[in-house]
Amino acid sequence: MAKTILQSVLFQGKKQDLLISGKKFAKVGRELSKRDYENAEVLNCDGLAIIPPFYNGHTHAAMTLLRGYADDMPLQKWLTEYIWPFEAKLTAKDIEIGTRLAVLEMIKSGTVFFSDMYWRREVTMKVVKEMGIRAAIGVTIAENLDTPEHIEENFKFLRDHRLESDRVKLAVMPHSIYTVGEKIFKRCAKVAREENYILHTHLSETLKEVKDCKKQYGCTPVELLDKWGILGENFVGAHCVHLNEYEMSLMAESESAAILNPCSNLKLSSGIPKVNALLDSGVLVGLGTDGASSNNNLDMHEEMKLISLLAKVEPKTGKAESLPAIEALEMATWNTALAYGIPAGLIAEDFLADALLIDLKNERLVPNYNLVSNWVYAGDSSAIHSVICNGKFVMRNHHVDGEEDVIKDARKYAIS
Repeated sequence: MAKTILQSVLFQGKKQDLLISGKKFAKVGRELSKRDYENAEVLNCDGLAIIPPFYNGHTHAAMTLLRGYADDMPLQKWLTEYIWPFEAKLTAKDIEIGTRLAVLEMIKSGTVFFSDMYWRREVTMKVVKEMGIRAAIGVTIAENLDTPEHIEENFKFLRDHRLESDRVKLAVMPHSIYTVGEKIFKRCAKVAREENYILHTHLSETLKEVKDCKKQYGCTPVELLDKWGILGENFVGAHCVHLNEYEMSLMAESESAAILNPCSNLKLSSGIPKVNALLDSGVLVGLGTDGASSNNNLDMHEEMKLISLLAKVEPKTGKAESLPAIEALEMATWNTALAYGIPAGLIAEDFLADALLIDLKNERLVPNYNLVSNWVYAGDSSAIHSVICNGKFVMRNHHVDGEEDVIKDARKYAIS
C-alpha cells in the first residue's frame, strides 16, 4: 500500500508529520514510527499548511463551454431562450472538452468533489476517473426535454450501476418539479432508495417556481415533495432560496440536505437564501457553485466567503457573529461531503485523504493570526500549493498534469 508522509506541515497551529496510507489518513496528530517511514514518499511541507478541500454540492460541469454566452437576464428566459437550445446541439466530444475544463478549474481552485447534473453521464464519468477527483454523476431526468424511451434507458442505466468506481458514483437527478411530474419523480425516489443513490434536484430556486407550484398543486415545492414521499436522508435539494419555516422543518425532520448556490442566485436575481434560519432549523447545509454559465466560475472559495457575508446581513437574524469563518469552512467542506455520504472533508484519521496544502508565504495569508479566518476571508486559489484526493496528488506545486492541453482544446472549441 502506497504511503506518503507530509513532513513539518502546519496543522492545528503546530508543525506535524502526517501519514497517508493508501486512500486514508493513517496518523494525524501522533508521532510517526520508523516503520511508518519505510517505503514512504516523504515530502517536506515546511511553509505549508494542510486544510480540508472543497466539495461542490451542485454544478453542471460541461457548462464551462457556455461561460459568458448568455448573461444578465432572469433564470427562465436564460434557460428557455438561450441555454436549452444551445445544449441541444452539444455532442459527446463537446461535453468531454467542457468537463475537462471544469475539472481542471475545480482542482486549481481546491475542489476534489462535485455533484453534476448534466447529460452524457458516461462521458463525465470517464473524465473524472482520468483526472483523479470524486463526483456524484447525475442520471438527469427532465420530461420536457427528453423522450419516454430515453427516460426508460436512464432507469436501466441506474439499475445496472454502470461505470461506477470508488471515486465516481451515480446519483438520481430529476431536474425539478417543473420539468418532472409526480409519477416519474416518485419513480426516481423509489430507485434511489432501492439502489442506495443520492436523489438530487433543483428546489425553490425562484419565486416564480414557488408561485407556479402553489397555483398547480396548492402548496409550496418542499410541501409537494413531502406529500410525494420524496424527502429523506438521501435527498439533496439545490438552491433552496425561497423556503419558509415550515418547509425548513420538513427538511430538517426528514434529514434532507440543502445545497446553497449564492453566487449564481445573486447573478440570476433569483434571491438570497435564508442561511441563518436554515441552520437554526437543523437542516444540513452545504454549498455549490452551480454551472459556469450562471456563476460564472467554479470557485468554491467565493461561495464560502459570500455565504458568510450574506448571513451577517440577513434581515432580522444577521449580525457580525453570524456564520463565523470556521462554520463557513465546514459548510463548504465537511457538510457537503456528509450530504453526499462521503467520509471526507476533515483532516482526521480514517477519513479519506483529501486535502489542500496552502502556501503560508502567499501575500493574502500574511500575517497569520488565524489560518481559518485568513483562508475564508482573505485567501484565494493563488494560495493553493497542492491538492490531494484519495491519497494522491492531483495538483503539485500549482500544476495539474495535462492542463495546457485541456485549455488548448477548450480554446479551439470556443473559436470554432
